[in-house]
Amino acid sequence: MTTRPAPRAIPSDEALSAAAPESVTQASLADTFRVVGRVLVPTVLTGVVKRRPRVMALAQKLQTDRAAVRLLGELRHRYGHALRLRLPARPVALALTPEAVGGVLAGTPSPFSPASKEKKAALGKFQPHGVLISEGPERTARRELNEAVLEPGRAVHELADPWARTIAGQARDLLGGDTLDWDEFTAHWWRIVRQVTLGGDTAEDRELTDLLAPLRRAGNWAYATPGHRRTRERFLELVRRQVALRRPGSLAAALAAEPAAEGVDPAGQLPHWLFAFDAAGIVAFRTLALFATLPDQLAAVRKELDGVDLTEPQQLPRLRASVLESVRLWPTTPALLRETRGETAWGPDRTTIMVYTPYFHRDPERLPYADRFEPEIWLDGRAANNAALVPFSGGPGACPGRDVVLFATPTLLANLVAEHDFRLVGTALEPGNLPLTLDNFGLRFEVGDRRS
Repeated sequence: MTTRPAPRAIPSDEALSAAAPESVTQASLADTFRVVGRVLVPTVLTGVVKRRPRVMALAQKLQTDRAAVRLLGELRHRYGHALRLRLPARPVALALTPEAVGGVLAGTPSPFSPASKEKKAALGKFQPHGVLISEGPERTARRELNEAVLEPGRAVHELADPWARTIAGQARDLLGGDTLDWDEFTAHWWRIVRQVTLGGDTAEDRELTDLLAPLRRAGNWAYATPGHRRTRERFLELVRRQVALRRPGSLAAALAAEPAAEGVDPAGQLPHWLFAFDAAGIVAFRTLALFATLPDQLAAVRKELDGVDLTEPQQLPRLRASVLESVRLWPTTPALLRETRGETAWGPDRTTIMVYTPYFHRDPERLPYADRFEPEIWLDGRAANNAALVPFSGGPGACPGRDVVLFATPTLLANLVAEHDFRLVGTALEPGNLPLTLDNFGLRFEVGDRRS
């Protein structure tokens, strides 16, 4: 089997080194209204923290992301690198070029803090001590703890052995029927997540992950709605209890065993990992839809799987690249937010900077492969050289759990497609013109055993 290079999940430092814009142009009032109507409102309505199934179905029908991408392309020609919106409540600016994105990501956490007002309000509903909404020495200590446990940059985590067996077992259970829909898939996915993160699938483990859903739905509205105090208290209590169990082979056990700086709550880091794994499940299901649509790509993946023991940890570069390409096509984080600390070229102190990822991932003017599945870009350097292809963000604020996700998700897909065929039912994907908005909740497959 030919050895493939490991796919790079975040832009290279060289790609991020481009200078930030020297000035940000003020948008007209009319263009501000257009951005609000075509970009901001649809993004909020579909659910930034927890996707809303009915709204996602409507967004796919209307292809709302396509309208947003067209608008931002037009605005880039008119305004250049970036523009500042005319909003009364607070200064908000939009990045419009990869160079602008690179400058912002490279300047994280100072002067571009990930802990924006909106993010604190949204994520604080279920992870008040999370690294993404932390600043200063507190952020540094929490980030170090996250990296120590999650091991970014290591393709196969030290705990991957039990994870591989868990994933293989859940895949076998998942393949027991003739059809597969989102509800069945996500039920098995969360069993995997609980085993990987918590080390078990007990009633309390299930209660913990069940409580996360309403807290995330509350997070969709950020500071516009009150928090669910009792639900959050019970959720965080269960997090602390389950981490304290230190069940072997789990991230919770690794977290409990890792020395933490004074004042850092180790268990408080785990809620974000659960949150991120939900997005990873969406990515896996959408990637399965791509394989069902593109037989040549599926054949290339199966060639990589020839002779591979999937009960043992594997790197699977082609499959990892396929997962990354699925996130490029349909980003699970539609907007990266940063907030300035001090006055910058972007505006006064506390200016919110928004990077609308669907625009940069599907820009037809800059990406000849914008609307087609092109996993090779993650293997040949093209993605790494583009500061705006950010499935896991980039720079010092890049997701520390990226390599855990890029082990679990491809491993599950490998177990699913190695010996089974999947036919997409009710949703038609055009290979050379893939939609910008894809409703994962509406995907459904017919499943067949290749060995029969």
